[in-house]
Amino acid sequence: MKRAVYIHIPFCKSICSYCDFCKMFYEPKWAHDYLIALKEEIQDRYLEDEVKSIYIGGGTPSCLSIKEIEYLLKLTKIFKRSESIEFTFECNLNDINKELLLLLKQYGVNRLSIGIESFKESNLRILGRKHTLKEAEEKVKEARELGFSNINLDLIYAVPGETTKDLVEDLKLFLKLNPEHISTYSLMIEPHTILNNRQIHPIKEELDLEMYQKIMKILEKKKYIHYEVSNFAKEKKESIHNLTYWNNEEYYGFGLSASGYLENIRYTNTKNIFSYLNGKRSGEEEILSSSGKRDNEILLGLRKRKGISMKEFEKKYNVKIEEVYPIKPLLKNGDLKLKKDYLFIPKEKIYVMNEILLKMI
Repeated sequence: MKRAVYIHIPFCKSICSYCDFCKMFYEPKWAHDYLIALKEEIQDRYLEDEVKSIYIGGGTPSCLSIKEIEYLLKLTKIFKRSESIEFTFECNLNDINKELLLLLKQYGVNRLSIGIESFKESNLRILGRKHTLKEAEEKVKEARELGFSNINLDLIYAVPGETTKDLVEDLKLFLKLNPEHISTYSLMIEPHTILNNRQIHPIKEELDLEMYQKIMKILEKKKYIHYEVSNFAKEKKESIHNLTYWNNEEYYGFGLSASGYLENIRYTNTKNIFSYLNGKRSGEEEILSSSGKRDNEILLGLRKRKGISMKEFEKKYNVKIEEVYPIKPLLKNGDLKLKKDYLFIPKEKIYVMNEILLKMI
């Protein structure tokens, strides 16, 4: 069994208004101590098995200094990599330069994930971001010239004040960059974020749905495969790392607040930086029962547009889906569909996926 690896870097040069991930302002002293603690965790927890993907996210990994990034990349040499490994590094557009790209290339990074979010000026102000289309074009061109042929761009929509027309114009600008993968996220105003503190309210559900449907229509027309609720990719560019989660497969989570799934245990590291630096990494931990593992298979697997293989489910859990979940009435009312062994949520019902999953579990 090949596992995936996620490494969390909690540092940022600025805090985005919508972000509820575990993060803090970058300070060289904290970064130095954090990377040492991260090395200790990897050495303690890694089981020396082969890994199929590495994903360095955050926070903003690219906000580290070049020396710190090289130290971080050297840590990944600890892992036994499969020949076809997918190695993703998250970048802030403003941090991308030739020196960084060459360093990433040197250590085997072959996929970039760039948090652009939007090109619309009013959206960027609300989200707390600063960049232009010209900057994006220059940075993406530079990355491609240096050999990066797998680039993901993040798009945030449903920003207060945004119209469907605005979204369409924004998406067209994203497509000008010709990314291999696009991750789309409806803006969620979470507790403990700047937007929530400012008492900013989300847009109406009807408009959110209209925007989501527009995204699906445009990207599918452009030959992007809608392989998961929020994710679109060109042929054979689906994220190996993301699919590890949705296929309910095991993965390591290293770093502050990182989550992992190893040997029937789902865990989340502490969010307390002082505890983590002192080697007290444990946060939450759950030992999964057979029913718990099956439930996760349903909750995660039905996020995929392809859905869940009935035969694979039975082989994996020694029980048929219909024996433990009420799929017959959901098939009858159209909440679920079955095609060539795959059980899935139809396109027209994706937006109410959570309601369907509640009926299942």
